[in-house]
Amino acid sequence: MTNNHAIILISSPDQPGLVAAVTDFININGGNIINLEQHVDKQENAFFMRIEWDLANFIIPKEKISDYFQTLYANKYTMTFRIYFNDYTPRMAVFVSKMSHCLFDILARYTAGEWNVEIPVIVSNHEDLRWVAERFGIEYHVLKLNKDNKDEIEARQLELLQEKKIDFIVLARYMQILTDKFIESYPNKIINIHHSFLPAFVGARPYHAAYERGVKIIGATSHYVTAELDAGPIIEQDITRITHRDSVENLVRKGQDLEKIVLSNAIEYHLNRRVLVYKNKTILFS
Repeated sequence: MTNNHAIILISSPDQPGLVAAVTDFININGGNIINLEQHVDKQENAFFMRIEWDLANFIIPKEKISDYFQTLYANKYTMTFRIYFNDYTPRMAVFVSKMSHCLFDILARYTAGEWNVEIPVIVSNHEDLRWVAERFGIEYHVLKLNKDNKDEIEARQLELLQEKKIDFIVLARYMQILTDKFIESYPNKIINIHHSFLPAFVGARPYHAAYERGVKIIGATSHYVTAELDAGPIIEQDITRITHRDSVENLVRKGQDLEKIVLSNAIEYHLNRRVLVYKNKTILFS
């Protein structure tokens, strides 16, 4: 049986006594610290911490912890914080278009029980992947977008997400640009994946362009979605080397393999509450 733990993610201006203050809050109230990691960004003069503790003997009720911490510590030290509990199972929606490689990887990990997550719904702008959702027994909703109905469709999508009590969204190669209004409904809660080339190639056929240029490295980047396209806080990246012996088909296969791994790693970081967003970058706790 899983122990009941709390996790707090903290950022604040760096100053003496921060670690002592937070650990004191936990210790004097009967908590047992399981994991503690902290980092100071000297350039920003900013302090970051992730601390996890056992609630078995903690004397403050779960629903009151945030209020107590805000009043006694956060106000004093100008802290920004979020508290999570490991007995809550987050609810994730997956958005897809026509490519299936990331979706299959997500659903394989989900059905294998690798993640503490529920996937109530898959949303798409195409019918192509309905059979995948049906194979895994997950609702599949097609809401077809065009240049004239974007606001209407996004409103229906948000209504569906609210109905399903969705906590965060994964864009598993969803080939649509989200509006600012949609993004604002899920700040730092929409995870995207895309290829990364060195040098970069844009357009509909990036692998072909990379092949023609003789690129030696390809990669993938997963990030939180912001209003600036593909410029949100980066969660995870990886690369693989290629040579002149690789065909376009090899580049596509290797790129898609990277996309699957990088996206799944990003989801896992998010689910385990190991990502702290500060300005437009992330602090990743191990």
